[in-house]
Amino acid sequence: MKGPNEDCMADDTQTKPAQKLTRKEIASIMAGLMVAMFPGALDTTIIGPAMPTIGRELGDVEHLPWIVTSYLLVSTAATPLYGKLSDIHGRRIMLLWAIGLFALGSVACALAPTMITLALARALQAVGGGGLISLAMTIVGDIVPPLERPKYQVYTSVMWTTSSLLGPALGGYLADKWHWSVIFWINLPLCLVAYFMTDSKLKRLPRYERPHKLDFGGAGLLVLASVLVQLMLSWGGTRYPWNSAPVLGVMAAALVAIALLTWRLRTAAEPLIPLRLLSNKVVLTGGTAVGLCMGVFVGLSIYVPIYFETIMGLSATQSGLALLPLMTGSTIGAVICGKIMATMPRYKIAPMIGLIMGGLCLLPLFFQPEGMSLLTVEILFTMVSIGVGGVFPVTTISIQNAVPRHDLGTATALITFMRNLGAAIGVAVFGTLIIGVGAEGTTGAAAYGPDYVAQFRWIFMAGALGFFLSASVLAAMEERPLRARGSGQI
Repeated sequence: MKGPNEDCMADDTQTKPAQKLTRKEIASIMAGLMVAMFPGALDTTIIGPAMPTIGRELGDVEHLPWIVTSYLLVSTAATPLYGKLSDIHGRRIMLLWAIGLFALGSVACALAPTMITLALARALQAVGGGGLISLAMTIVGDIVPPLERPKYQVYTSVMWTTSSLLGPALGGYLADKWHWSVIFWINLPLCLVAYFMTDSKLKRLPRYERPHKLDFGGAGLLVLASVLVQLMLSWGGTRYPWNSAPVLGVMAAALVAIALLTWRLRTAAEPLIPLRLLSNKVVLTGGTAVGLCMGVFVGLSIYVPIYFETIMGLSATQSGLALLPLMTGSTIGAVICGKIMATMPRYKIAPMIGLIMGGLCLLPLFFQPEGMSLLTVEILFTMVSIGVGGVFPVTTISIQNAVPRHDLGTATALITFMRNLGAAIGVAVFGTLIIGVGAEGTTGAAAYGPDYVAQFRWIFMAGALGFFLSASVLAAMEERPLRARGSGQI
């Protein structure tokens, strides 16, 4: 049987006739989009070097991973909703709402007095953050056909490079010299600029509207299931034994939540994650590959500063600077893969090779996590970053190219959803390894001990395996010819 909205959604797509945009107009819109994406991009790089300081000052290292995972989990659930809301109300208005909510959440984060309240404030911030990057990428898909999209990679490359250069150094410096809360206060002027620039630049956007039902029930079940899995990973083997009643109880509750979520996705008239999109092999393989890759990469970006501070003896400011090679090399990889994608039909080979290279570069750190020179470690992290840099743009363009126009917003949100879900799982797994050190039951500065050498050894091995698995999934993704303007995609 068809859902109540299925018939009308099949042919009720409404559009505002798209005036043909000149290259100058596209460039102007792209500039506005990059400004809108910048606060969200900066937030992913600035917090890592500040995390050890936050844990010490709030006296709660045990719950430190929650300030990352709470953001990732809520933004993961919010992202598909933004895709559908933008189809209903337009991309521009929803992007403005996302910027405003992100700013409000940033204020709550800066004022948080405890780790628990900070984690909750980060969840509020994520309600806005879930729309920043996915909506901007959807708008790019609206105005630039897949065949031409790699040429505009320079805009996103400049934005990510800037955030990658500023974020780690700024996060470490502010935590060292000022206060960790300043990393959230600086979002306010950034969001103000983004709001007014986006409002003016995006008024010429074409609109592709269609009716949607919003699956708030599915979003709630997704968050519930994810939180329960995170609790299981956080408690198992650290606070409680894996076979203890609390861990087994949370595990059972997580399985029930996952079963309910699966039922919801199969029976809802318009589910949070459309199963018809997941049946598209390009969407499924590309999304899975980017989820695995980003799980490792985001996990490394969050916990490598702890590696620098505890094993290599760097300060927060120094660890922020030392993190730059891991964060900035990805831009080089993205530009290289973008150029290859624009000129070669076998465009997935480059990111596959990059993932294998990234995994191989983590293996020396598994065999010798301490004793290496800082220069050697930085070279290895640079190669890791370059290797994984092309995965996100190649998979994004491939998936956008594989779906019809009316699914572009939902499909782009789905990419970001799978990316964030992978990142949340990666941070949870890495956090479990870090918190499960020999300093059992300790919090604050006392929890940072020499046992991190053994823990980071396994983090680097897990990262290498994650990259290899991502490469194998990407190998199964179909390489479809990229559509040009006028071919039905734009």
